[in-house]
Amino acid sequence: MLGGMAKNGLSIGEVAESTGLSVHALRFFERENLFLREIPRTAGGQRAYDPADVDWLVLCNRFRDSGMPIATIKEFAGLVRSGPGNERERLALLEEHERAVEARIAALHENLGIIRGKVTAYREHVRDGTAAGVWAPSGN
Repeated sequence: MLGGMAKNGLSIGEVAESTGLSVHALRFFERENLFLREIPRTAGGQRAYDPADVDWLVLCNRFRDSGMPIATIKEFAGLVRSGPGNERERLALLEEHERAVEARIAALHENLGIIRGKVTAYREHVRDGTAAGVWAPSGN
């Protein structure tokens, strides 16, 4: 995935390119303490990421894409950074998010069912030539 890792690690540009996150977003993640470790710097002061940092960012992207708030990601990262002993807390946090995602999926399925019904109705009207005036504004 990240061939040719430099001797001092991956640059912020390389990590941005491989994760799809902007350099600005990576700096935000660092400022908000969302990484599992402090990102080291090269002798020249540039950030030096390693593949584990990239893997973590990919997971964080999945969390964000699934609607997990940054505050929750921050809490989870803090628990992971703390090391062993808090696995039940991590599990509880993940289970809560899992329930939230499942609820959103159920709502989307319900919405999709309604949309499919409308698509079917409009297809029939278009096919039968009866679409004119379907839900047209009434002019009153």
